[in-house]
Amino acid sequence: MPLFLCVDCGGSKTSAVIADRSGAILGRALGGPSNFAYMSAAAFTDAVRVAVSNALKTCVSPPSIDPVSLPPSTELFASAWFGISGVDSPAAVANASATLSALLGIPLGPRLVVANDTHLLAAPLRLHPDIKHAVAAIAGTGSCVVSFQHEPSGMINELARTGGWGWILGDEGGGFHVGRETMRQMMYDVARSSLGMELPPASSLKAKVLEQFGINKVENAAEVLPVVHLPEPSLTTEASTSVPSYLLVAREKRLSQLAPLVFEAAFKDKDPFALTVLKNTAEGLADQIAMLCREPGEDPSVKPRALEAKEAVLCFGGSLVGIEDYRALVNEALAKKGHVFKYVEFVDDAAAVGVVGLASLKIGLSGEA
Repeated sequence: MPLFLCVDCGGSKTSAVIADRSGAILGRALGGPSNFAYMSAAAFTDAVRVAVSNALKTCVSPPSIDPVSLPPSTELFASAWFGISGVDSPAAVANASATLSALLGIPLGPRLVVANDTHLLAAPLRLHPDIKHAVAAIAGTGSCVVSFQHEPSGMINELARTGGWGWILGDEGGGFHVGRETMRQMMYDVARSSLGMELPPASSLKAKVLEQFGINKVENAAEVLPVVHLPEPSLTTEASTSVPSYLLVAREKRLSQLAPLVFEAAFKDKDPFALTVLKNTAEGLADQIAMLCREPGEDPSVKPRALEAKEAVLCFGGSLVGIEDYRALVNEALAKKGHVFKYVEFVDDAAAVGVVGLASLKIGLSGEA
């Protein structure tokens, strides 16, 4: 029985889903992180192997108790679709494709599709026959925005992209941006205080952030600066016990791990300071989405590969935009810019949506596409 495989490779986990030719899901499993840009080829391959081998346990006859060995001894997959975080260039696609071809026993070519993980988010485009364009916006720890066109062949091709530049240069609307904006707004309030301006109301978010970093009293908020900038030390196990735990975390994580505190303060505590932070970060993500869209009445020759929001679907993916209230802030910011999408969807299980779409194309089946 020919199988179809879709794998979502991200910075926190690898999700593999396998379906039959009808699109019925037969197996699924998770593996460890598999961001191609941040890992060795061996570590990336191991993460994919674990996820796919375990997903195959319920797909073979008879079902296996143990993970199915890869590469397979016989051909298992009609075709496979990989959406891989960190695959952002033709060279990266080529390198990942060669690795996956050897692992899965699928020859290089149309049966093995390798692209950035945003491509999986565009899968709902196939469910809307009245449109042919989509924008996929990922906002988790990081962020990236990519536009797509649905071709007559059934394939979804990338049109344009922005973001995905990492925590130093971008990640607008993602977890790092939320943490950074929280710190920036706290420092703006320190500056306002130095001017003798009226102090803002007490903030539950500020209190939580200061507590996290062991700082007493909001008047001492400027002490967060070393927390942001000090590199993580190289310490022995014995010496590390005397160093605050937050300094043992990579600098970017010290900021991105603040995101849950911000969301709790904004949407549970109704903290105005936290809500301001999220409005600002949502605006940043909306700016990137808008960049790929044509302004109402704009000359098409200005951005030839831009799309019109009113004739497209906006596909959200990632932990932060998985929060409905945050998605609402992004959509409100887009509407103010004149971009209202015909459809808006949150893709919670990109690999499952992707494998159903892949099976519908029948690529790799004998005598078919």
